[in-house]
Amino acid sequence: MELEGFDDEVESVLYVAREISVYKIPPLRVNEGHRANDWGDLANPLWKGRLRIIEKGKSAALMFEDSQTGAVFARAEYDPLRPSVEAVLDSSRYFVVRVEDTGKKAYIGMGFAERTDSFDFNVALQDYTKRCNAALNPPSPTAETPSPHVPLGPKKDYSLKEGQTFSISIPGKGIKRDTNGNFSSTGSANTGSGSGIPLLPPPPSGRRK
Repeated sequence: MELEGFDDEVESVLYVAREISVYKIPPLRVNEGHRANDWGDLANPLWKGRLRIIEKGKSAALMFEDSQTGAVFARAEYDPLRPSVEAVLDSSRYFVVRVEDTGKKAYIGMGFAERTDSFDFNVALQDYTKRCNAALNPPSPTAETPSPHVPLGPKKDYSLKEGQTFSISIPGKGIKRDTNGNFSSTGSANTGSGSGIPLLPPPPSGRRK
């Protein structure tokens, strides 16, 4: 799995469990998940030691190590596209881990003493998976959303040109505006005396009482 942005030389410790238990597990039954209760006496594990999740460059691995000497008991590469860790069906503290050595593959059971340890273990794997997915699928650049207050495209000129007029249709009359901004009436409605009706009513001649 090729990941950009991961330094091949830097080794980081993503998680440490001071004590875990390792179990020999029976073959998986067809169409059934793993169950810790099928592993025999959980109080007598096959091996006890510490677990570290190590990230180096473009890969990560689960390291089962002796708590005193640091000697490696088993190693399991962790690839988010091909997960090597599976939770059991009957407990949140136990998992099945696929370990590989020189092309050979085996499955072991793993148990934590406390649920908080198994929770932190899950979080560490999830965080690593998210970073890998982000490196494999970088977000595509998106166009900026235009502001609704900024007009799109070139600004339009709505001013009147030389010699242009426009009409406003009002029932009973027409009104034109010339290039100087003056309005004139092109039609009239007759009264009894034949005089035209002004565009606006005259101001009151005196104060109201």
